[in-house]
Amino acid sequence: MAITASILSYLSGSTIVGVLFGRWLDGYLNTSPIFLIIGLLLGLATGVYGMIVLVNKYLGDD
Repeated sequence: MAITASILSYLSGSTIVGVLFGRWLDGYLNTSPIFLIIGLLLGLATGVYGMIVLVNKYLGDD
């Protein structure tokens, strides 16, 4: 159960941070959805990478 919560927090947390940062940057630079999309993709990639690292630690793979 704990690994499920950790995976969920990795995926959702990094995605939310990426979207919020991209949205802020779009507002600051007045470039509507460009940095929002970039932030979303970077947040998802970071979350998936963190999830893979966590699952590998849990399974004992090096």
